Amino acid sequence: MIAADLARYSVDELQHILGTNRSIAVENHLRYRNFPIEATRQPAGFIYDGMVFKKLALESFSDQSLAYANSRLTICSFLYGMLRPLDLINPYRLEGNVELPCTGGKTMFEYWRPLLTDTLIDAVKASGGTLVNLASAEMKGMFDWKRVVKETKVVTPVFKILKDGKERTVTIYAKMCRGEMAKYILANRIEDPAELAGFDFEGFRLHDSDFTFLAQ
Repeated sequence: MIAADLARYSVDELQHILGTNRSIAVENHLRYRNFPIEATRQPAGFIYDGMVFKKLALESFSDQSLAYANSRLTICSFLYGMLRPLDLINPYRLEGNVELPCTGGKTMFEYWRPLLTDTLIDAVKASGGTLVNLASAEMKGMFDWKRVVKETKVVTPVFKILKDGKERTVTIYAKMCRGEMAKYILANRIEDPAELAGFDFEGFRLHDSDFTFLAQ
């Protein structure tokens, strides 16, 4: 529904809606126009190419590990809602602040929130009751986050660098760590957040009980 709505726009309109340069707008104009073509679909965990997914490196997983990841890892998407790594999707570009006629003028955050909150809570409860939140901060807006925190145990690791006596977040390192930690959890089939204490990547190690990982 959302893709069909976006397919109606011209390149200029899509560039404005998505807030991109013209090259990206042209690319996504074609993507949305060709969205019904099944041959372009690939597993979600392999189609995203940001730093988090590069470090997650699902292509290195065995078939058995992929099956486990598919039952434990949730990917948030402004177009699809909630995805498993092996769900087949089309490449796309969409931002959370986009408002469309098909959503009644609601942003993607507002549209998905009532549809996904119970689904996420139920999925977490079915998998032990703990959610390790490694998504970008904006993705919380797709859910009634107060309910998620109240009804499940949410652990949100934070990755910081200690420099000149001060802790600070470096975005690229934080993204790398989020992907590496997701891989660490899945590879070791971690169910208890206490086991995250064993995570060690490029000097980032557990620093305190609030799951802050610090590199010096």
